[in-house]
Amino acid sequence: MITIEHLTKSYRKFKALDNINLSFERGQAISLLGPNGSGKTTLIKSILGLVIPESGTIKIGGKEIKKDWAYRSQIGYMPQIGRYPENMTIGQVIKMLKEIRKDCTRFDEELIELYNIPAYQNKTMRSLSGGTRQKVSACLAFLFSPEVFIMDEPTAGLDPVASEILKEKIAKECANGKLILITSHVLSDLDEIASHVVYLQDGKLKFYNTIDELKFLTGEDKLNKVIASIMKNEQPKKLITV
Repeated sequence: MITIEHLTKSYRKFKALDNINLSFERGQAISLLGPNGSGKTTLIKSILGLVIPESGTIKIGGKEIKKDWAYRSQIGYMPQIGRYPENMTIGQVIKMLKEIRKDCTRFDEELIELYNIPAYQNKTMRSLSGGTRQKVSACLAFLFSPEVFIMDEPTAGLDPVASEILKEKIAKECANGKLILITSHVLSDLDEIASHVVYLQDGKLKFYNTIDELKFLTGEDKLNKVIASIMKNEQPKKLITV
């Protein structure tokens, strides 16, 4: 569904992405991991069309994205920190986005109901706590029933109940054949969600494997221990990139 070939992006002398090749398919939940400055954000922004690489291609559904910007209507993006008009209410923001998206006639309001958004839809965005703002961002990411979800630290700021609701929703959409890309520093949150791990370091792809492969190769059963084992022992000889 998403094919990335020879993607390279530099900021002056700093190479944020160095000849990245990846392929993602429907039904996968990809955990995008790596230390700060590894290239995760640049990769996400490249897929979203917010960063233009100097070389390489990104195709979604077989079409090169730089030739067809309409692809972005099929992506639900949940940023780490949502930025909204501070004087507008939650209800007004949702209504505004629905009116902007004339192409969408079927809305997914499951999270709106599960988070009981109507109960406080008249609150202004500036008055919201970080957790409530995060709930709104999650609701908006799913609202237009996209085929691809890109989620940056999705559970940050959420209480345990809200976090579980979101993780269950992500798993449900993945089971329905949607493609999920998630970045998170809370690896325990990804144990029940991720099917694959992409690990970037210094702009290079270190490995791209299924969770089951990584657990088998390291002998660990938790994602945080899997990653720690790989980084401690460097890349195991049997570790492969798919």
